[in-house]
Amino acid sequence: MITFLKNLINSMLFKIGYRISKINNTNELVKIYKYKDYNEYKESQIYYNKKKINHIWADEETLSIIVNFLKDKIGKENIVGICHGSRNGYEQNFFNENLPNSKVIGTDISDTANDFKNSVVWDFHDEKKEWVKNFDFVYSNSLDQSFDPRKALSVWLNQINKDGFIIIEHSEQHGVIASGKMDPFGVEANFFPYLLTEWFGHLISIKIIKSLKKNKSNSPVWLFILKKI
Repeated sequence: MITFLKNLINSMLFKIGYRISKINNTNELVKIYKYKDYNEYKESQIYYNKKKINHIWADEETLSIIVNFLKDKIGKENIVGICHGSRNGYEQNFFNENLPNSKVIGTDISDTANDFKNSVVWDFHDEKKEWVKNFDFVYSNSLDQSFDPRKALSVWLNQINKDGFIIIEHSEQHGVIASGKMDPFGVEANFFPYLLTEWFGHLISIKIIKSLKKNKSNSPVWLFILKKI
């Protein structure tokens, strides 16, 4: 009911240039929830995956921006990609439908990935030999589900080829106040580029595309696009 009322009010406020959003009243710019061990992390992620199995965070408009970017920058039809933390497979199937002759797969730590087209069961923190330098792009809106985002991104950087891109979808829902057992990693959007620079320095370049998430009451969304230098 609260979410419904918030969306209803936001739809009216947006017409005059305003919207409701949560406020980070702390001084924290980045936060990572600490599990007692890896098993707790894995069990938590599988639990919430199954609880939200029919929920789709990705939206057509944001993914279309990515499609147009990839068509422009990669310049070929047989694009190969991977979507990490894709739950019910919406993202990879959208890419496969809108990128001609593409081959895009998705991963999820939960065994429910076996139930969805183009999905495999995998923890995106782990290296997979067959995936090293194999992809034109890596996409995820689930970096907030990482217990060690620096490690995850290091693995993803190894998965793209020399001309490939990592595309991280980020929103206010990926911020510090949302960090917890379900989504352990939270970072404020305006600080994220600095954090990426601290982690990877001159090894990457960063491009930022800002848009609005139409299916979330026009909330802002940032696409952080990483490329190896």
